[in-house]
Amino acid sequence: MADFHAAYDHLVTTLGEQGLDLATVKTKLKAQQIETPSWGYADSGTRFGVFYQPGAAMTIQEKIDDAAQVHKFTGIAPAVAVHVLWDFDGDDMEAVKDYAESRGVRIGAINPNCFQDQEYKIGSIANPDPAIRKRAVQHMLDSIEIGKAVDSKVLSLWFADGTNYPGQADFIARKHWVQESLQTVYQALPPDMRMLIEYKLFEPGFYHTDIADWGMAYVFARKCGPQAQVLVDLGHHAHGVNIEHLVAFLIDEGQLGGFHFNNRRYADDDLTVCSVNPYEVFLIYNELAKAEEYDSPPDVAYMVDQSHNLKPKIEAMIQTICNLQTCYAKALIVDRRKLAEAQGNGDIVGAENVLLRAFNTDVEPLLQVVREEMGLNPDPLQAYRAGGYYDKIARERGIRTGGGGLG
Repeated sequence: MADFHAAYDHLVTTLGEQGLDLATVKTKLKAQQIETPSWGYADSGTRFGVFYQPGAAMTIQEKIDDAAQVHKFTGIAPAVAVHVLWDFDGDDMEAVKDYAESRGVRIGAINPNCFQDQEYKIGSIANPDPAIRKRAVQHMLDSIEIGKAVDSKVLSLWFADGTNYPGQADFIARKHWVQESLQTVYQALPPDMRMLIEYKLFEPGFYHTDIADWGMAYVFARKCGPQAQVLVDLGHHAHGVNIEHLVAFLIDEGQLGGFHFNNRRYADDDLTVCSVNPYEVFLIYNELAKAEEYDSPPDVAYMVDQSHNLKPKIEAMIQTICNLQTCYAKALIVDRRKLAEAQGNGDIVGAENVLLRAFNTDVEPLLQVVREEMGLNPDPLQAYRAGGYYDKIARERGIRTGGGGLG
């Protein structure tokens, strides 16, 4: 304990010399909130197979219990995003809401499922059959009602719609069907709920996807109205895309609604955050932290979207939350006065070094003190492991197949 306090005192001195207000940094870190996904606690994996883990959650109650463990030890994960078809099977929504609150968390974003049913083989809201489009729209309308019942403020939409071969469908006709469907859903939103539109470059459609990038999602959202915004998933881009740039652009347009945080090496998004490219996540948080100082800062829903096939699920989620906390802390200590000065002078090396200095700063002592002040163990992962929760659920639940998530 004494070691991290001594390191913290040294960090206070260093940051004080830069003129940084550490009290404000600590306040922001304590207020940070990131949703974890219900499906991240269930057995799920790749389309090639699923490796079942002892204790993996199947019911919504078990998923809530597991999510509550992550919040218990990190203090900044108070909400659970839910996937309607994977989580609810005749459940009483008021009872689910009450159960979550009894475990110290709440229900977060509502995620409809418009990609799994056999009817959606060639599309949901872009399907040429109007009856199938109507079915998908009705599912989203039902999801809004679920959101109302559990007091959710976010409807999170992702679609697998696309084609695999040239000539399979008409691009423009599908675009119009997508817009028409989204506008129908938008009109049903209550005043305090936002509709976040996610995009994906490819997969499962390998010739084209109907909402392929942030620009398309932006256009669809704008045509719906001010309660519709763009949802950025860090794994849904072409290699080399400058995500921090598009984040800044969407912030300036008032269109950044949320994140699905993860990491990837090749395609999609199932690795724990910062396991591959922590500098990229820091640069994204640099833009987000900067925007928090605006007169009208953006209201961004921070969510995790990871499905762990190999790592222990709760441990992987705690890793991700702590890594996001670290990147946010580093972004908060960027010397913005010096950065602006270097940018204004055309000092390329100086500007970059301002960012590198913050990124290379060891903020772990700061985070440990923040956790201690929040009444938490300074080492969330070690505290979770010592608590024996995994041994308990592995023993009581065992290995089960046939439900709970993608598997």
